[in-house]
Amino acid sequence: MNDSPGWASPGSAPSDGENSGTPPVPEPSERAHASSKWSQEQPPAAQWSSPGPGQAPPQAPGRPGPQQWHSGWGQVPGQPPGGNWNQNYGRPPAAKPGVIPLRPLGLGEILDGAVSTARAHWRTVLGLTLAVAVVAQTFQLLATRFILPTPATVDPNATGTEALNQAFDSMQSSLLDLVPSVIVGQLATLFTTAVLALVVSRSVLGRPVTLGAAWTEARPRLLSLAGLLVLLVVMLGAITAVGILPGALLGGGGGAALAALGALAAFVVTLWLYIRFTFAGPALVLERQGIVQSVRRSAKLTNGSWWRIFGITLLAWLLAGIVAMIIALPFTAIAMAVDSSTFTDILHGTTPDFGWTYLIISGIGGVIAAAITYPFLGGVTALLYIDQRIRREALDLELARAAGVPGHQTPGS
Repeated sequence: MNDSPGWASPGSAPSDGENSGTPPVPEPSERAHASSKWSQEQPPAAQWSSPGPGQAPPQAPGRPGPQQWHSGWGQVPGQPPGGNWNQNYGRPPAAKPGVIPLRPLGLGEILDGAVSTARAHWRTVLGLTLAVAVVAQTFQLLATRFILPTPATVDPNATGTEALNQAFDSMQSSLLDLVPSVIVGQLATLFTTAVLALVVSRSVLGRPVTLGAAWTEARPRLLSLAGLLVLLVVMLGAITAVGILPGALLGGGGGAALAALGALAAFVVTLWLYIRFTFAGPALVLERQGIVQSVRRSAKLTNGSWWRIFGITLLAWLLAGIVAMIIALPFTAIAMAVDSSTFTDILHGTTPDFGWTYLIISGIGGVIAAAITYPFLGGVTALLYIDQRIRREALDLELARAAGVPGHQTPGS
């Protein structure tokens, strides 16, 4: 293992129990000698006989009595009597050279590690996410202004079939309005997650990383990363289109109901695939895998842990959404106050025609919100990836060696 962000070569134990073609990860030397040390330090055998009335059971020489076992079980040298067996089962605390302890992580440690990484490397993180946020918001603004069709007009006095047709047209317009923001937002999130995995990998080892160093490491993988993003977007977009298209072609009230059911089914499938392939970006960048190999790698790492990964990811998205909303609301209010036509349309219940003033001011708020939330979301995903590899491939031992933790050096070094 080297000290670069590419430490995350595939672990020794394949995540699905099959042969991955990688050599086994040796454990620290003290683990290898644990059993022999125990047998060497056994006290000499003593002849046992049943105690007589009022006598205590005989004890082997050098072995503590019952009360001593009760008070000193798991006692660690240098710690007060009573030890800490109940706290860590007689094991010393996990090493923590960086933002996380090198052991399987809990929810709080993942969230805290993502925030700590952003704080420890804020210049690098902010420089990367701010650039991505500006590009993403620019694309969304241009798509909203020039690509999306004019919103459907809804007559509040319409009844019967006409009202159903207008409702269907309004639903189509609303879905189309979400397409640019969803696609661009997901592309930006996947990209920042993959590149920020380099920053997180250094932060886990307790090492500094600059924006230039991160860019140097990520640049050779950008073409493959772009191909991965296109593959994921096309695949998820095709599933969504298959779900909605039949209802859209049918039209009318029946078509609206069919499109709604298709959209729901497509959402479930795309969500399942999104979580299953959520580690493809970190695997591609850190393990230097190919596009297809990184997708398969992510599927292996998430196998059997989908609900846990989904739950933590959903919580992270909810927290990021709340923060983004708090940041964006003042800018939206200012944009509506400055662009009086948009405010008037909303008051009259008509679909607003967003002008340049509104889009630019609200876009500034979106950039600020994205620059703050992208590092958190990317950090959570990268730490989930590391956590899965710790749980399945003993990556904590490799990380401890790379960080130079005492007792974890490579044998013979």
